[in-house]
Amino acid sequence: MAVFAAAGAPLRARAVCGAMDLEIAPSNVNNVRLKLKWLAGRGILIETEQGLFTRPRP
Repeated sequence: MAVFAAAGAPLRARAVCGAMDLEIAPSNVNNVRLKLKWLAGRGILIETEQGLFTRPRP
């Protein structure tokens, strides 16, 4: 969540991997994408466009 707090715009899974100092490999990007989709399904994040995630506005 700190990655999204520091970002001023929606992020893609690849950008989240880079911000978390993960190797930008297909397996890491896919795992992060699945976790972001899970968080969006729970209402913790929102998916503004396909593949773009951000925090909901209060």
